[in-house]
Amino acid sequence: MKKTFVVALLAAAAVPLAALAAGTHAGGHDMPASHGNMSASEHAALFGQPGDPARVMRTVDVVLDDDMRFHPSSIDVKVGDTVRFVVRNAGKVRHEMVLGSLDELKEHAVQMRAHPGMAHSEPNQLNLKPGQRGSMVWQFTQPGQVDFACTEPGHLEAGMVGQVQVAP
Repeated sequence: MKKTFVVALLAAAAVPLAALAAGTHAGGHDMPASHGNMSASEHAALFGQPGDPARVMRTVDVVLDDDMRFHPSSIDVKVGDTVRFVVRNAGKVRHEMVLGSLDELKEHAVQMRAHPGMAHSEPNQLNLKPGQRGSMVWQFTQPGQVDFACTEPGHLEAGMVGQVQVAP
């Protein structure tokens, strides 16, 4: 009986978790208004999609630090590459790495100032406490530039941004 209840509870939780992965935050705000009527999957298709960990072609180590910089801050990939970002917070404050367009990241930073301490659950975002490590796998599907930033209050404004250049 207990096992059946746990399975039912997990099944019921799957819908909200899928919704979080599709573009909402734990903490209560949705994607920026600049997304218009695009769904989360349509938006992600503009700069990529969650990658299959079994198809990772390259691992990129990224260090976040209290100098308000990403190390490295510029990364080159090719269309179709699936990259595992292994991210380490070497600082003494919370940092994050969020993939998107610079305009969206700036708008997200405004939302973060309104909701400090918000945790993320989207596949294009990692939020790390001091000393914590995490990873995300992303497939880059379109040529061009994909930005990333730390949207913790004040961090993006201090210059904590970077770019992924996606070659055809």
